[in-house]
Amino acid sequence: MPTLPSDPPSPTPEPHRYRQMAESFGVDTSRYDRTRQPYPQALVDRIVAASPGRDVLDVGCGTGIAARQFQAAGCDVRGVEPDSRMADFARRHGTPVEVATFEDWEPGDATFNTVIAATAWHWIDPAIGAAKAARLLRPGGLFAALWHAFQTPAQVQEAVATAYERIVPDSPVDLRATGSLQDAYRPILSKAADALRATSAFGDVEEWRYRWQRSYTRDEYLDQLPTQGIFTGLETERLSPLLAAVGSAIDEYCGGGFVMEYSTVALTAVRRPLTES
Repeated sequence: MPTLPSDPPSPTPEPHRYRQMAESFGVDTSRYDRTRQPYPQALVDRIVAASPGRDVLDVGCGTGIAARQFQAAGCDVRGVEPDSRMADFARRHGTPVEVATFEDWEPGDATFNTVIAATAWHWIDPAIGAAKAARLLRPGGLFAALWHAFQTPAQVQEAVATAYERIVPDSPVDLRATGSLQDAYRPILSKAADALRATSAFGDVEEWRYRWQRSYTRDEYLDQLPTQGIFTGLETERLSPLLAAVGSAIDEYCGGGFVMEYSTVALTAVRRPLTES
């Protein structure tokens, strides 16, 4: 995960402050939905089994990748998404979505058995988000924020970083500060967990982690790369040479393809009974 700039400086990343990036993923909704990875079925099943019912709120639902998985597991899913382009795509594929940031969304009297956020909670102010999730969850309800951490082969990552630095020399994003597979999201996970604890509305905060792999051909990886937040705003004249450089590295060092190591983690907590909050 690239290191985001902070203004003013902060000891932990604050992606939710970068609204332009947060709401840039709808530039190509079909590509995003086609290339972004779904979540391990075992994790989806575990979340459903741990929830007291099937009413699910999907925060930052995007094109509905996770929502469709939970719907297939028998859940009634409602989405909230700030990008109208992403919301339109999700609606066309069967997920009811309201367009708003989670912080500003007005849910009325709605409450839920489960609140999920699939690779989206880092775009939400952790303190505001935790407090709102606590209000929306019924007693015994489950909060689950999911992320994919991945380890790109070193030669491919180096090619991405080198090309990006050459093509976007004024960018404050540090692509070499990705960290290890285990630690890529550690600052964000820690901050989100602290915010949940600070509400006093949740029980123990847990991490559920699932390791898996996905094989990429050169073309498959280059198809996905532009959906990453640091690239969604790049013009074609910048994006094309970057993809060409990365493609050449995959051909040279990886024989035209590689296996990506993934670790999907869910940060979970159960809503305490109201008398315990």
